[in-house]
Amino acid sequence: MKRRTILLVVGLVLVAFVLGRLVGSRHGQKPMVSGPIQSSGAPASPVAGGTGACADFRDAGSQVGTSGCVSGQVLGVFTSRAGNTFLDFCPDYRSCPFTSVIFASDKNKFGDLESLQGKRVEIRGAITVYQSRAEIIIRDPQQIRRAP
Repeated sequence: MKRRTILLVVGLVLVAFVLGRLVGSRHGQKPMVSGPIQSSGAPASPVAGGTGACADFRDAGSQVGTSGCVSGQVLGVFTSRAGNTFLDFCPDYRSCPFTSVIFASDKNKFGDLESLQGKRVEIRGAITVYQSRAEIIIRDPQQIRRAP
């Protein structure tokens, strides 16, 4: 009986930890770019842990846990009922290996996000995992620029 209680408590603690990490990575985590971003949109120094070159969005999963740059063509711009805006890089976002989000609380910092549709962009920031996909949370307009 004691062993069962201990396993139950350990299981609950583990579930609480995982849920806390998921919520923490989705809300309130600031992007980590090493150095100020210049007016061109490029970092003043290479991104920590990398060369500063952008990875294709299909390869973003290999950079999870680092600060980096991900590039791709924006196929769609979607704003949820909650006001969060997602830049979609695949025809079906549910099967896409990468996602980027601008939370409603930060959206007023950005101009016309719809103008990015059809354009190649580079997004810099902390590459995390959300719902089994690589993700960058965009909190500042300087994190995103049109790709050359």
